[in-house]
This record gives sequence, C-alpha cells and structure tokens, in this order.
Amino acid sequence: MARAVSKRRTVFFTVLAWIVALVIFFPILYTIITSFKSETEAIQGFNLIPSGTVESYAAVQAQSNYFKFFLNSVIISVGSTFLALLISVPAAWAMAFSPTPRTKDILMWMLSTKMMPAAAVMVPIYLLFRDFGLLDSRFGLTIMLTMINLPIVVWMLYTYFREIPGEILEAARMDGASLWGEIAYVLTPMAVPGIASTMLLNIILAWNEAFWTIRLTTTNAAPLTAFIASFSSPQGLFWAKLSAASTLAIAPILIMGWFSQKQLVRGLTFGAVK
Repeated sequence: MARAVSKRRTVFFTVLAWIVALVIFFPILYTIITSFKSETEAIQGFNLIPSGTVESYAAVQAQSNYFKFFLNSVIISVGSTFLALLISVPAAWAMAFSPTPRTKDILMWMLSTKMMPAAAVMVPIYLLFRDFGLLDSRFGLTIMLTMINLPIVVWMLYTYFREIPGEILEAARMDGASLWGEIAYVLTPMAVPGIASTMLLNIILAWNEAFWTIRLTTTNAAPLTAFIASFSSPQGLFWAKLSAASTLAIAPILIMGWFSQKQLVRGLTFGAVK
C-alpha cells in the first residue's frame, strides 16, 4: 500500500528541489547571461540583465573556427563511447554471469584507477603518445578517453546485467544460442535502458574532459575544451568572450541532456525498483 503524503509535505519538497536545481544551474545561467554582454559590462560586476549584444559570439567565431572544434568533440566523444561499449559489454557479461573468485577484486582494481591523480601519469602517457605518433590526433584522444572512462562503463553495465535473470540466458543456450548470439540477441536487448544511459553518461564525460584533451592536442584534434581554453589570454581576462565560448561548448551537451533526460533517468534507475 502506498504511503500517504500530505500536500504541505509535497509542496515543501517540490520547492526545495527547485531551489537546489537553481543553485546547481545558476553558474551555467550566469555564463549564458554574461555571453550576451559587452566586455565593459562583463567586468562591472554582478548583473543579471544582459544588453543583448552578440558581439562576443562574433569575436569568438572570428578568432577560432567553432565547427572544427565541435566536430572533433563529436568524433572523440562518440568514438570513445562506442569503443568502450565494445570492450565493456563482453567484460561485464563475463563478470556478471561467469564470475570467478577474483571478479570483485578486478572490479575494485578498475575502480581504484579512477582515484589516481591524472597528473601522476601525465609524463609517461605524454611520452608514449609522442613515441607512437598519437599527439594531436583524434585516434589518440579516442583511445585515451576510452581508457579513462572504461572502469565506469564496466561497473555500470555489470550492475545492469546483474539484474537480468540468469535463467533467461540458460534458456537461450538450451535453444542453441552461441556465446555472441546470447550477448547480441538476448542480453543486449534486455539491457537497452542501462546501455543507453551508460552511453549518454560516457558521452558527457568524454565531452567535458579537459585535462588530457588540452595536454595531448594543439590544433588538429583539439576539441571544445581546448576551444574554451584558447580564450584565456595572458593579456587579460576577457569574460564576455570566454562566456560566449563556454556557452557554445556546453550548448550541444545541454540540448542532448535535455532531450534524453527521461532515458537517462530510466537507465540509471534500471533494476532499482522490483
């Protein structure tokens, strides 16, 4: 039987949720507002009323080719996501349905790699990229972002796969399904919500990665994170232009997140309610 909730309690938590959401979103909102100001207005102080000028956007486009950086971000984030899924789906299947005494240790070891400071391995990775000719290349960044986000992808898929009854896979084996047929035609369709949310989350993480993309690229493969960094000048802080560049960089991922929020929430809660 559902627990009764008073109207006052519902209103209170609704208002509280909106306040928390506004606090989290406010920096993004203020960045968007600042992008529609002139440089003089941007440095005058806190002001939520923009003048409506688009001169900062014109200056940003005149200084850098936005669409080149945008295309690099799309190729790198989507490419690393699909490569991570190709690796992690079989890995998560093995850990979920054919575990060994070392499975939990492997999962913990994979998760522990995310706790390592990126600066601690910057020099050896940079040298490896230099020696293999991967500096400032889309392929190199795709491989790098795949390796960075692979532990999260494996963990999420492992969690989703654990919610699928093993008896269904056993029935598929009895019907003559091969290993890859079992994964492709039985397991994957049943875990579509979880795989979709994992894919969306990985794209967002890859899109926002700044540490490695700035240090391993210069011009050819530079994504939108490098596009933003290029407007931080030693001659001064150009707040309006920097805000315009940031708005252009985050706009695609905000739009994607807005239209896919139901799928993302459904996937993240997949298996949570019995």
